[in-house]
Amino acid sequence: MQVISFSFLIFLPIVVFLYAVLPQRVRYLWLLAVSIFFYLSAGPVYGIFLLLSILLTYTAARGMEHRPGSKKMILVLCLILNLGVLGVLKYAAFFCSSAVGILSLFHVKVSDPSIQLLLPVGISFYMFQALGYVIDVYRGEIAAEKNILRYALFVSFFPNVLSGPIERAGHMLPQFNNPPKFSYDNMRLGLLRMLWGYFLKMVLADRIAIIVNQVYASPGNYPGTVLLITAILYTFQIYCDFGGYTSIAIGAAKICGFELTENFDSPYLAESIAQFWRRWHRSLSFWFRDYLYFPLGGNRRGNVRKYINIMIVFLVSGLWHGAAWTFVIWGGLHGLYQVIG
Repeated sequence: MQVISFSFLIFLPIVVFLYAVLPQRVRYLWLLAVSIFFYLSAGPVYGIFLLLSILLTYTAARGMEHRPGSKKMILVLCLILNLGVLGVLKYAAFFCSSAVGILSLFHVKVSDPSIQLLLPVGISFYMFQALGYVIDVYRGEIAAEKNILRYALFVSFFPNVLSGPIERAGHMLPQFNNPPKFSYDNMRLGLLRMLWGYFLKMVLADRIAIIVNQVYASPGNYPGTVLLITAILYTFQIYCDFGGYTSIAIGAAKICGFELTENFDSPYLAESIAQFWRRWHRSLSFWFRDYLYFPLGGNRRGNVRKYINIMIVFLVSGLWHGAAWTFVIWGGLHGLYQVIG
């Protein structure tokens, strides 16, 4: 089930109605049940990986509280297991084909294994969300959640499990621990936000895509002015597409009274690349800042090290967006732009 579907428009009113009439103490259980149903509707086998991530990160966080002397070892093991699963599923084919290409440069002929692995939808989003929770527990910024069902809801919450925003446990778990009362004001605001999201996605992004896809399918058939206009249109397409999904997620959560993180803040009005990345896909940018850039040393070890850290973050960010060298180069370019800036 996708949020852009007729079935979701049937699913959501049922979720909201029962959420409003159920006793407050069991509302999180209802939300967990519908979140699991929503995710499994995309593919029942995907639930194995969601469950695995929930169990690994929950156990790791609890283990760090019970064995503080082994916190670092538990964290490292948790990171290796989770990122290992993500790496194999999402990047095995990319790394194998890249290795074959590199060997061919040295005239070593190896057949491409053409690996085809199952890639669960939303895995990059919910796994980063779960790993952020474990790191926060390791740092002592939050306490480990004792109720595994509430923690499972945090990881699998249906509005944002497929496409973000990537939430923080310190922001969402308190809301799940004290579910807000149903409010008609929240429902009104949430529905308006969802309507705006559907407008961005279905009226703007999908219509712009018709032009962009036609031109990009055969760019040699069009003059430079058309290619330039199409490139500009594409920037609006990807913003309206992703911004639309985010608005629908924020609106769906708002109907039940939950506040999700704003993922965009007028990014195309930014005055620098650095400011752009503080406004575009903010939950991912801040995730990389807090859990990769700062641990690498941030800007505390001189300018050269700062520039290297920026490049590392953007190269990894590029690879996160897609398993292809085009994404790595795209990330590297943005890192280079920011260093120059």
